Amino acid sequence: MKGVTQGLKVTQVSFILIGLVCATVLALTWSKTTFLASFIPIQNRVLQLVGPEEISGSNTSAHAGLKQVELERDFTENVTITGKEVTGVIAEQESYELSGRQNNSKQEEIVQENAPTVKSVVPRDQPRNLSATTRNEGCNYAKGKWVIDDNWPVYSGFGCSQWLSPMWACRLTQRTDFEYEKLRWKPKDCKMEGFTGSKFLERMTDKTLAFVGDSLGRQQFQSLMCMVTGGQHNPDVLDVGHDYGLVKSRGSIRPDGWAYRFPQTNTTILYYWSASLCDLEPIASSSDIAMHLDRPPAFLRRFLHKFDVLVLNTGHHWNRGKLKANRWVMHVGGVPNTNRKLATIGGAKDFTVRSTVKWVDSQLPSRPGLKAFLRTLAPRHFFNGEWNTGGTCDNTTPLSGGKEVAQDESSDRLAAAAVNGTFVKLLDITALSQLRDEGHISRYSIKATPGVQDCLHWCLPGIPDTWNEILFNQI
Repeated sequence: MKGVTQGLKVTQVSFILIGLVCATVLALTWSKTTFLASFIPIQNRVLQLVGPEEISGSNTSAHAGLKQVELERDFTENVTITGKEVTGVIAEQESYELSGRQNNSKQEEIVQENAPTVKSVVPRDQPRNLSATTRNEGCNYAKGKWVIDDNWPVYSGFGCSQWLSPMWACRLTQRTDFEYEKLRWKPKDCKMEGFTGSKFLERMTDKTLAFVGDSLGRQQFQSLMCMVTGGQHNPDVLDVGHDYGLVKSRGSIRPDGWAYRFPQTNTTILYYWSASLCDLEPIASSSDIAMHLDRPPAFLRRFLHKFDVLVLNTGHHWNRGKLKANRWVMHVGGVPNTNRKLATIGGAKDFTVRSTVKWVDSQLPSRPGLKAFLRTLAPRHFFNGEWNTGGTCDNTTPLSGGKEVAQDESSDRLAAAAVNGTFVKLLDITALSQLRDEGHISRYSIKATPGVQDCLHWCLPGIPDTWNEILFNQI
């Protein structure tokens, strides 16, 4: 009996020893794993976004096996891609891909092979450029209708002589109908905040807004100056054109642009004339001008770092007559163009707009506070001929061709395609302006020259005021 008891004790001791050994092994294994995990760098952790169909419209079945992986919730952020919010996990890293650009091959290493392609991945501590989408937070300002508003316009057509060119002030001409001034744009999908000069200046405190484009860009610039001041003379506004090289050179009719600063909020509004949105450079020993289709205007390259809001536009100078009159010769890569596709006006315009937008987009990572816009084409309304063949725009009845825009897509497909996949935003004004053929200067000019009609530029107050109200809401 005694032997049996001793045998049982030995067996118990053996089990206890085996249990202690197993516990020791488990403890060491756990400690080692935790110790090694502490050395895994954050940038090597995997980024996985959910909902690839929201990014590229891919088939649901194609990603049915994908699951959201949540790592480091402190780095979770909403990323706006093609107008939709996608919740993702932003991995901390030194380099990242912005709007499809591959700045560093390491970015690809942190994304799983089966993860959806993203156009914008921005670290949490990197301010995200708010001009990422075509429309502001899901609101399509280009879709809606014109309505009568007795509180519109925000300045008088008899005033604003400090900023408004007399040739665009239709109240100073022989025109007698001004019903068009009372029409205001009402978007369908959202409520548009009303414009006031004080709200604009407050929103743009210590900031600079720059218009770069043709004479229609100049109209938008003058319209905004009138809207901000209410059309009242303001001697406190400073002319700071010299800060941007916007001074009248010898022999010139006018400077290449204007810049004004409101000292109470340190807000600057400027305009620079660039009808083609590409770099123009005199050709040595020739009267011709090199039109560098693949270069943005030198003014942009020099002063972009000073801008907080940029509005680009081009369009109506892209015709053979204008190029010939200006002696513009197309260049690509620093030499005269030999590409037949770019030799056509349409091909050259498309190439130039895309090149300039791409360049601006490439600058946004280093200027995260900049909001950049490409304004769509402002429509002409010549009927029964062109500007030089008897074309007219005599209609004075507002909205005789309709009052509503129901389409979702932009009427300016070139501009929409140019900003697609970039962080440059579309200021879409084409379709809503198309309904307003009565808003042009028409035959009503200061000189009232017989047989001359302007069916391109607009009366002010007028349609460009709406462009600025939409811009105000998109800033």
